[in-house]
Amino acid sequence: MGDADHAPSLPPVALFLFNRPDLTQQIFAAIRAARPSRLLLVGDGPRSSRPAEKAACDAARAIAQAVDWKCEVLTDFSEVNLGCKRRISSGLDWVFRTCEEAIILEDDCLPSPSFFPYCRELLDRYRNDARVSLIGGTNLLPGPGTASYSFSRYGSIWGWASWRRAWRDYDVDMKSWPAFRDAGLLRAAFPDPAECRYWTAMFDGMYAKSIDTWDYQWFFTRLSQSGLSVVPRVNLVSNLGFRGDATHTGAFDAKTANLERGELARIEHPDFVVPDTDADRRLFDHVFRPPSLTGRVIRKLGRMFARRPA
Repeated sequence: MGDADHAPSLPPVALFLFNRPDLTQQIFAAIRAARPSRLLLVGDGPRSSRPAEKAACDAARAIAQAVDWKCEVLTDFSEVNLGCKRRISSGLDWVFRTCEEAIILEDDCLPSPSFFPYCRELLDRYRNDARVSLIGGTNLLPGPGTASYSFSRYGSIWGWASWRRAWRDYDVDMKSWPAFRDAGLLRAAFPDPAECRYWTAMFDGMYAKSIDTWDYQWFFTRLSQSGLSVVPRVNLVSNLGFRGDATHTGAFDAKTANLERGELARIEHPDFVVPDTDADRRLFDHVFRPPSLTGRVIRKLGRMFARRPA
């Protein structure tokens, strides 16, 4: 018997699908190599305005159901299109009703092989620790360190894992946001005024239902419960979805697209469960901080001159 025969079994893996069978094939291949004993498939239905989309949705579902190892496969497929916000949030509700804990992948998030045992070990370690809400697989700004991971107020959902106990506080409609905002509680999490203004505006938009997404609500849930996210020292997941058919990641030149994946050979745990505020500040500056007026003017002028004929 090889080492794989003695490895602890993986927690359930949930894969979210839509209309990209080529990407689904790559992510499913990574799941197949990990061989979980339980696979939960969540699929959105085709849009009524795009008749040809049904074939792509069906093809993605067929790929993900082609399980050739010992595995229980459960499905939550919608025959109508629910959209990103309602399909993923309702699918996660189903996943965590079904399982106490799970590893979550979308059809464009390609994990490295060590992502799965990393999630397994940390799900076990922090299962009953209410301070920790999310095990993330993505690190957009890897840095030095001796521990295999750190803690963050942020935390990416490009390959992640969590528990029913953390997800039960999730509310896709963010009904508690006005009370949280008006009590000034966001300033406790974000002492940087620019950071506080940014997330106030984003959460106001989510509460007003002006953005069709689900993940900022999950971020708010963790903030409102003082829940931390785990961030690996090296990036373990690459988002392949930055292309023309994406819902929210259509920019080909995005700074976060197709990041190189690394591996964690073994897990070295940090000494303290506290957020790395320096890393959080760098992440906000790199991904979220609005550009200065000068920067916007320079970029606008650059685009104008680039379009002028020679």
